[in-house]
Amino acid sequence: MPLDPRAQRLLTMISASSPAARRRPTPAERRQSLAKLMQLARADMNAVATRDGTFPGPASELRYRLYASADRTQDILPGFVFFHGGGMVAGSIDTHDRVAAALAIATSCRLISIDYRLAPEHKFPAAIEDAIAAVDFTARSAAEFGIDGARLVVGGDSAGATMAAIACQHALCNRGTPIAAQCLICPVLDYAACSPSREAFADDALIDRATLDADLSDYLPEGVDLADPRISPLRAASLAGLPATIIHTAEFDPMRDEGYAYAKRLADAGVAVDHTCHDGMVHNFHAMGAVLPQAAQVLAGIGEQIRQLLASSTAN
Repeated sequence: MPLDPRAQRLLTMISASSPAARRRPTPAERRQSLAKLMQLARADMNAVATRDGTFPGPASELRYRLYASADRTQDILPGFVFFHGGGMVAGSIDTHDRVAAALAIATSCRLISIDYRLAPEHKFPAAIEDAIAAVDFTARSAAEFGIDGARLVVGGDSAGATMAAIACQHALCNRGTPIAAQCLICPVLDYAACSPSREAFADDALIDRATLDADLSDYLPEGVDLADPRISPLRAASLAGLPATIIHTAEFDPMRDEGYAYAKRLADAGVAVDHTCHDGMVHNFHAMGAVLPQAAQVLAGIGEQIRQLLASSTAN
């Protein structure tokens, strides 16, 4: 299927207005570019109640923002720990405010969005340590937050989905926090190989090779093994026992193939997995509701998937 015309116009506008995208962007440029892009996200902010707070991370206090549907603030709800994307270099709970709100409404969860440490100021494994700490903190604080600790979802978009996948693997391997489901949106899962989709969309994509290489260089110390599962969760020795998984990828996304590969490995390992690749779409399309009608549709669909998974886990 050809690239969606609206997505194509968006790529053309971004390319014309972002000359830094054709070379290695600095961290400041990367952050500015993502913040600008995320202004295209849409959510009914009047339908959600929010509360900001902090919790003690491994090295410093970390910010979070708690979301719930405005008409469910007094209810005990499932929990959703959400990690924003941005290549481990950019993004925040503020840039992803609308996406987090939309997911909280769609999933009927009490969603907690996490501000983890970013590179290059804080290199690997700082963000991963923060992600693991955030999942544990949410589980410990479930009663205080009005969360049903037996129904906890961990998810994220782009590099945030990387963190979610790694946090779930860590919880499984270390008999940590029980996680009912994981939700990975346009995930980045393998830095150790160049898939056909990474080759095909290396240039003139929403997130191109120059940006991906810059993110990786800013994030990783020299000499780190890219096949380390804490960097490339697709490379984990075993995926058996992971929670039920929802994966959404985009046809014209460099990371499309690794999302498919992770879904296949999960299924082969006996994990319940629901993978959807969206025709004609690009990386991060779910956050472009101002120009892409599919964005609202996919977030609503993810909400339905998560509600069904959690209802099924409760019944069992």
